[in-house]
Amino acid sequence: MRLVIIGAGFAGMYAALSAARLRDIHGVLPEEFEIALVAPEPTLVMRPRLYEPKPETLTAPLLDVLKAIDVVYVQGSAETIDTKSRMVQIATGKGAQKSLSYDRLVVATGSQLFRPNIPGLAEHGFSVDSLDDAVALDKHLHSLPNRPAVNGRDTVVVSGGGFTGIEVATEMPARLRGILDKNAKPRVIIVDRNPAIAPAMGEGPRPVIEAALRRLGVETRLGASVTSLDESGVTLSSSEHIESETMIWAAGIRAAPLTQQIPAERDSFGRLLVDRCLSVPSVVGVFATGDAARAACDDVGNYALMSCQHATRMGAFAGNNAAAELLGVPTKPYHQAGYVTCLDLGEAGALFTRGWEREVTMVGDVAKKTKREINTVWIYPPRPIRAAALASADPEHVTDVTGFF
Repeated sequence: MRLVIIGAGFAGMYAALSAARLRDIHGVLPEEFEIALVAPEPTLVMRPRLYEPKPETLTAPLLDVLKAIDVVYVQGSAETIDTKSRMVQIATGKGAQKSLSYDRLVVATGSQLFRPNIPGLAEHGFSVDSLDDAVALDKHLHSLPNRPAVNGRDTVVVSGGGFTGIEVATEMPARLRGILDKNAKPRVIIVDRNPAIAPAMGEGPRPVIEAALRRLGVETRLGASVTSLDESGVTLSSSEHIESETMIWAAGIRAAPLTQQIPAERDSFGRLLVDRCLSVPSVVGVFATGDAARAACDDVGNYALMSCQHATRMGAFAGNNAAAELLGVPTKPYHQAGYVTCLDLGEAGALFTRGWEREVTMVGDVAKKTKREINTVWIYPPRPIRAAALASADPEHVTDVTGFF
């Protein structure tokens, strides 16, 4: 028997942990039931932290954890999935290919930034979507002191006033002062086509966010969108031209393209529609999880968001259920009643909300302490100790990334 998991993000990692846990509980040997994880590198990228400085340090090794729980790591990128023959074709580098058959498949391929066909975006836009993107942005920011202090050198435009855009923008003033000069006066502008900042977070948290932006001197251009970029700066739909040498795109994500190879229904974000056990109903043997799946969290209409908070627990259920089918034991319906947000606001602290209605429960330095704990403790892999690693992946006890469930 072989279970193949594609992706080493939060969902993929916990799918591997959880499947190995169930295999261990039922006393099945690894040589009788192989669990294989396919990913370009055996590392977990701390994607929620890529707005921070020194992004090259924001990864965690997975190889020792996988070895400790007898999960086979297959290095490469999954390129094609044939659900009829139950085969995954993997590019292993330097033109080499490898075929891997499966009895059950977990698609945990994550998401990627949605980049529309805006003139100049590909040539002049930056992002914090991937590790490479964040490193490129950091190198660009550190090159600014070598440029003339004119023509928008110290101006950063962030397109997108959602969660990621706000964290990028509020971190930027201090980050730029550390690079340029402690007395520098950088200009940071958020552009968003919605009439209010943080539209998805609702009215409750908004005054806290707006106060933080004022304190940090972050400007907003609401009801407008970026229509073009060039070397001189950014042009908005309002016809305003902002001189800037740094434009960061943070306006929406979509499920990774590999999900399109599964012959099943998808939502507007490209996520595969799954049942309560996270299997794809129309395709036998395939499960989807994390940002690749549209999954109900409860029975009252709440669906998992494209975030590590949901991916962690979804991964544990998907891995458990895929393994359960092969072991002939009952599956467990995914459920996640608890939901919180913790939004970093740079030098203005942070904002913590609880529940789908986003009730503000912590702000400022207290919330910032919680954010630091999330970013430096909760989202990291378990230690490579077999018993502890397997115990961490019980789907009924895997909490969201904050530990508030």
